[in-house]
Amino acid sequence: MTTASPVRATSGVTTSRSRCTRSVASTPVAGPHVPSRSWRLVAVLLTVLAVTGAVAGCGTSSDPASTAPSPAPVTPSVPVTPIPSPTLAAAPERPLPALPKARPVAVSVRSIGMRTDRLIDLGLTRTGEMEVPEDAVTAGWFELGPTPGEVGPAVIAAHVDYAGVPGLFTRLHDVRPGDDISVTRADGRTATFTAYRVDRFAKSRFPTQQVYGNTESPELRLITCGGAFDRASGNYLDNVVVFARLTATGTA
Repeated sequence: MTTASPVRATSGVTTSRSRCTRSVASTPVAGPHVPSRSWRLVAVLLTVLAVTGAVAGCGTSSDPASTAPSPAPVTPSVPVTPIPSPTLAAAPERPLPALPKARPVAVSVRSIGMRTDRLIDLGLTRTGEMEVPEDAVTAGWFELGPTPGEVGPAVIAAHVDYAGVPGLFTRLHDVRPGDDISVTRADGRTATFTAYRVDRFAKSRFPTQQVYGNTESPELRLITCGGAFDRASGNYLDNVVVFARLTATGTA
């Protein structure tokens, strides 16, 4: 899984790559000025995307598919289930008020039977790439961006598989608009987000602004890898992204 590298200036943004091993260097891309906190999110994450796509879950060097000899350079490693053309659920007339800052401690998506209390903070490595979870069953929240419930797109990433083990987001492609995602926060509140779009993007044409750009209300992005597995690079060729809006709050 590869990730994004930051750019500190306000005249451009950077992106990184996404696979289940260590990330690689990023390339800068131009982008609009955004407020400092959101800028840091976009600046870090966009660097990865310019090179290979988004953040998360993309096969490992220990994946059997990455070491077995084969004349074909690209083969399916996970089910390549077609994702229907994205259905955009209507935005609520009155978005819910944003919540104060509080880190996420658990996330669940009932429609795909996924829940984890193993949610770590993802920061930056010494070389400027975004950190990634080190195993198949842990998710990570990008701590330089908004917390779930704050204004802006909070980002949670996890592997689709890792070292031959199905990842936490192995069924992320099965999420559909209208499905709920529940995030438990460290302040004891829960933030429920409703998916309004699920899509798969080729990493070579990843829509960075759509995924990581500023939003006027609290949103959530769940990201992993998908599509075919490229044995030569050790990466999946696509990213699966769930877009969701805050639709309810409560107490855990």
